[in-house]
Amino acid sequence: MNPKHIEKSYDAVIVGAGAAGLSAALGMLRSPAMAHMRAEGREPSILVISKLQPLRSHTGSAEGGIAASLGNERHDDWHWHYFDTVKGGDWLVDQDAARMLAEYAPETVINLERSGVAFSRMTDGHIAQRRFGGHTADFGREPIPRAAYAADRIGHQILFALWQQCVGQGVDFADEWYVTDLVLDRSGQRARGVVAFDIAHGEVHTIHASTVLMATGGAGRLFGTTSNSWDLTGDGMALALAAGLQVEDIEFIQFHPTGLAHTGLLLSEAARAEGGVLRNARGEAFMQRYAPDHGDLSARDVVSRAVTAEIAAGRGVPDPREPQAGPDCVWLDMTAIDPQRMRTALPQVLETIRTYAGLDPTRDMVPVKPTAHYTMGGIPITTEGEVYRWQGGERRIVDGLYAAGECSCVGVHGANRLGGNSLLDACLFGGRAGAAMAARIETATSPADDGVDPVYDAAERRRSQVAAWLQDHDASGDETMSAPSTSNASDEDNESNKSDESGESDAQDTDGTASDNPYRLFADLGAVMERALAVHCDAESVARALNAIERDLAPRAAALHPHDHAAAFNQELTAIWEARHLITLARTVLRCSDARHESRGSLHRDDYPDRDDRRYLAHTMGDASGAIGWQPVHILGMPPAGRTY
Repeated sequence: MNPKHIEKSYDAVIVGAGAAGLSAALGMLRSPAMAHMRAEGREPSILVISKLQPLRSHTGSAEGGIAASLGNERHDDWHWHYFDTVKGGDWLVDQDAARMLAEYAPETVINLERSGVAFSRMTDGHIAQRRFGGHTADFGREPIPRAAYAADRIGHQILFALWQQCVGQGVDFADEWYVTDLVLDRSGQRARGVVAFDIAHGEVHTIHASTVLMATGGAGRLFGTTSNSWDLTGDGMALALAAGLQVEDIEFIQFHPTGLAHTGLLLSEAARAEGGVLRNARGEAFMQRYAPDHGDLSARDVVSRAVTAEIAAGRGVPDPREPQAGPDCVWLDMTAIDPQRMRTALPQVLETIRTYAGLDPTRDMVPVKPTAHYTMGGIPITTEGEVYRWQGGERRIVDGLYAAGECSCVGVHGANRLGGNSLLDACLFGGRAGAAMAARIETATSPADDGVDPVYDAAERRRSQVAAWLQDHDASGDETMSAPSTSNASDEDNESNKSDESGESDAQDTDGTASDNPYRLFADLGAVMERALAVHCDAESVARALNAIERDLAPRAAALHPHDHAAAFNQELTAIWEARHLITLARTVLRCSDARHESRGSLHRDDYPDRDDRRYLAHTMGDASGAIGWQPVHILGMPPAGRTY
């Protein structure tokens, strides 16, 4: 689906068509401000740009549920959800935002039902709910069923329902358009539009807009083992950094404890909610040692560290399909779940295990290990979705620029996200951002014409870049990446055999012709980042990764070029931009990880194993230059306390 014609300027451009982007579009269309404008005969122009067909967005792979204190299975209270979210985030949670998340969660789920989401049902017809890690009754006393679900395909249901609502309301989509530039005015204080590359036709488009919302998803492809789809390359966050903006809490990346061994494919937390148990090589249900009260349904960072601790202690098991990798997994034992219940409640998990592991979970234990799953940090936003810079001890709003979903950071997840809160975040704050955009459009005045068109200028630079690439395979260049620096730190030892001990890449054939490509770079970067940050890290592992990026990966990314002259459907063009975005983001992730001298939530530093509230109860605010600021956490009524499960 593509726009019938491209407007000279749009009132709103939404980049990304997953749950957050679609919720923003619907939030605009259903807002009081939109009703006022239509009553006055005004119909604001909206364009949703997606580098995929929207129904391929990663939202569709969310499995377990969306959290809300509906109280259908047993009495629940949003205050308990609020407490669990703050505790789950290891108190790095902005409590005003978390309170809003929990309080409006039931309304959000009910609105999704009214939009067509087919939730699983209790026998009396109410929406069914299941237990999920870290969600409790009575402020941590015991687990409670809070995740509203649709078997184990809730994301699929939400994505289709929201998309159908948008299509029904006539929203314009630009499918398979890749945004290469986020453009602000010369002062950097106002959004002016985006530059987008039409993959199907090989054309660069200049898209002016009075408001822009980024909803581009996460950055799981920073790591070699990830539950994320291949398209989650941190584009929105990298574009914000390239535009001179900051990212918040970007060092906090969640590893889900039950990725199918050596594939990264997600086996939903729902499997443990339905009765699955993690076991080590001795057959022990080891989580009782690490989290005696909540066991297998503790917070994800707690479970992932327990899994890696069991493996490090010699109690891991090998993957039957890759025994040569050694005992680097644990077992997920689902054999106690009734087979009929498994087919009804966990069809996706069952199919994944049978297809990719060749096992039958009704009889066989399944090898699992942690997999990169969710980016807690992102583009800093207010609870209305407004993007801001943290400068001079205050939030300075960038006029007309918004963000929502995983690419953003509203402060509700802190150092670790609870299961079920990501879909809630995307739908709730996506809708709020859309309503805020409509309110701004209703009252905004056009900026004074200063004779400068930064969007056109950015588009011309991209057109020149693409033309040079397609005319000369040796051409390279990148407006968004700083020149690689030299580093005296020790070289990163590349397990993919793409860099030798001196840090030099072997990405050239023996005849001297360049053979490197973005896909090889994805694999090499993923291996570097996994060794540096997966579940555990320390100053040495971070320094090695930064050195590998500066000595090898960044120069290679800057030298990438397509190997085909065609502009249309040349996926290598977009892959090159994606690889460069990942390099840009990886630098900032590593620098912010290095700056935080403590362990909190998903960031566990072996050299700083304790939480330090006195020095680090604050959000990192990093930019592309390497500068890192610190924004205090918003504490309302819950001062930091111990975090045990």
